[in-house]
Amino acid sequence: MKAAVLFEAKQPLEIHDIQISKPGPREVLIRTAACGVCRSDLHFVDGAYPHVMPTVPGHEAAGVVEAVGSDVTRLKPGDHVISFFTVFCGSCEFCVSGRPSLCVDSSTRRPKDAEPRLKLNDGTPVAHFLNLSAFAEQMLIHENACVAISKDMPLDRAALLGCAVMTGAGSIFRDSKVTPGETVAVIGCGGIGLAAINAAKIAGASKIVAIDPVPEKRALARKLGATHDFDAMAHDAVAQVLKLTDGGVNYAIEAVGRPSSAEMAWNVLRRGGTATILGMIAPGQSVSIPGPTFLSGKKLQGSLAGSMQFPIDMPRLVQMYLDGVLDLDTMVAERIRLEDVNHAFDNLRKGDAVRSVIEFS
Repeated sequence: MKAAVLFEAKQPLEIHDIQISKPGPREVLIRTAACGVCRSDLHFVDGAYPHVMPTVPGHEAAGVVEAVGSDVTRLKPGDHVISFFTVFCGSCEFCVSGRPSLCVDSSTRRPKDAEPRLKLNDGTPVAHFLNLSAFAEQMLIHENACVAISKDMPLDRAALLGCAVMTGAGSIFRDSKVTPGETVAVIGCGGIGLAAINAAKIAGASKIVAIDPVPEKRALARKLGATHDFDAMAHDAVAQVLKLTDGGVNYAIEAVGRPSSAEMAWNVLRRGGTATILGMIAPGQSVSIPGPTFLSGKKLQGSLAGSMQFPIDMPRLVQMYLDGVLDLDTMVAERIRLEDVNHAFDNLRKGDAVRSVIEFS
């Protein structure tokens, strides 16, 4: 199969024909239909986060099940699925307490003495990326790294649910539990931030403030439900939010991955408010919070994948789209071929793109 391979951080991905293994116990082979190009991939491609090389990046995908291994009970060939990078076991403390995104149980991994899932044609093993390696014509993954969805759902839109939308929407529905009339600020209007804004609109937030330095992104945020927007680089951005909301928002969502934006999320909160950090702040970087401000009852929390409960929440998000409630169409900036993946990463580096979606024939 054809795949985009990363051999070295800070170098372009290369398109190669690579070998993929047959499904083992509880594994499914998926024909990839579409995959979003996410800033989280860029963190690894540009070396901000380490990863074993060579590898096939990509983690925001949807496709069709082609084959299943032994002991697979929930999926069958022909099923349309959304994949997600936080594979869960279903029986550990985190899973049974409703936090499958935090599962790290080793039972979902291939045994160390098993054949590698992916290999170059010369036999060199290719490291599996975030349980998926989705920049490829096929994915071989654990059955608990995907969920079956309605076949009415367009797969190029379904792919966005596998990272950006589940993370952004989850920060509103699961992490923050926004109720009608509450106020929300979203810092960073890329795919995750836009999904959070759209979800805040669905949840009935009264004021939804989009904060981003790029005017075009703020315009998209308005289209997806933001009621107000501010330039993140303005010297008085925090003061403007505090004035607009009579002392700060109930919930702030950070979707950038920088210490300064995490600190802004804290600073735009009202007393008793909650800031949720979604962005991947690089190793070695820290967030600074003035000690006395904790006396205001504010809360700072992290989140992975929006704390979603995947088998329940993913089909619900699909239905929201089919019902015309969740807007995924606006988030797609361009549809590209696998060969154009480096172009998509260049757009992400510029900071003015939303989502490039790779479509596979």
